[in-house]
Amino acid sequence: MSSKHISNSLLACLLIVGTASSTQARSSPGGSPRIAAGAVSQDPALLFQAGQEALQQGRLNDAERDFLQVLALNPQAGGAYANLGVVYMRRRQWNKALQELQRAERFMPRVAGIRLNIGLAYYRQNDYPKAIPQFESVVRDDPDALQPRYLLGLCYFFTNRWADAADMLEPLWPQQSTQLSYLYVLSISAHRAHQKELDEKATAQLVKAGEGSPEYHLFMGKAHLNLEQYDLALADLQAAAEANPKLTFVHFNMGLAYLKKQDYVRARDEFLADAAIEPDLAFNYEELGDVYALMQQNGNAERSYREALRRDPQLVNCYVGLAKVYGREAKYQQALSAIDSAVKLDPERTDTHYIKGQTLIHLGRKDEGKKELEASVRLDNQHRAEREKQVESGTLPSPELLQEEP
Repeated sequence: MSSKHISNSLLACLLIVGTASSTQARSSPGGSPRIAAGAVSQDPALLFQAGQEALQQGRLNDAERDFLQVLALNPQAGGAYANLGVVYMRRRQWNKALQELQRAERFMPRVAGIRLNIGLAYYRQNDYPKAIPQFESVVRDDPDALQPRYLLGLCYFFTNRWADAADMLEPLWPQQSTQLSYLYVLSISAHRAHQKELDEKATAQLVKAGEGSPEYHLFMGKAHLNLEQYDLALADLQAAAEANPKLTFVHFNMGLAYLKKQDYVRARDEFLADAAIEPDLAFNYEELGDVYALMQQNGNAERSYREALRRDPQLVNCYVGLAKVYGREAKYQQALSAIDSAVKLDPERTDTHYIKGQTLIHLGRKDEGKKELEASVRLDNQHRAEREKQVESGTLPSPELLQEEP
């Protein structure tokens, strides 16, 4: 099973569980309950079965209606909350999904699939610290379960917990050792964790499994990027682009390499090239915003950050970027609105409090500004060791590892 299939099957997962009602579903002659057109059933079990069928067939509006009717009749029907959560996951309405899944968990705390979907809802919002305990609980229940173990390993990877990532992913070798994304993550994690033998094993298998394919050059280029070997990264990424000009994420990673080399014009062109291939990838516009800001093109930077947030409103860096742009233009009220959004999303991030403090001072709110600056210093001291570790060995944005279909 490929890592992409793992992700796809997880997101498509349906929690087919019974309602709290003990009423048995009445069946049609074919064995499946049906509600006559125009009729409103008062049987929770019958409604629940109809909702299940609608969810399986992708009729999300019908499924939502049926499960809401179940809950109107039986507010303790944990399965209806669980499947409502899945409806909202399919729509990428993550906050609504979490609300329903957490309600389901209160009624059905032992159902691992609910915790799995809660973790996945956080994961899809890039909130890996909140996803981790959910996936950990599922892995504890079933240590051999491939899907939650793989996702938990990725969460450790994205939060720079290198040894934990390597330890979580290594047992998947028998099933996953032909998959390039798995081998890439395992090799980087082992390298960062100073597990030399595992690093060499995963890297050798990556070379063998890739056999010079465009995908192989993509992941080798990304590996060089993470090791700050930018010229080597570009060589592999250019080989991938030559072999398959439409391969997703190649131009994105080339943009990162040129950005690290401070070649902003080429970085801009590569992010634009990737956006032409995959126009809905928010990371392209986020990076474009940073590039335009570095080029002092404030208007283009603002538009790019807004495009990114339209696709993913959880991107803290975009709000920070907007606040900086507005600050340079002396639009301090707009800067305050942007940085407030950033602080709300990540209250532990030190630079957000610093920018907010400076902005408040510019607005004449000196006492409030001083408190924010003090908070920035306090958080900076608290997280100094963690920050230095991230600066030394942090991973780059890796959207190629995050793609999942609804």
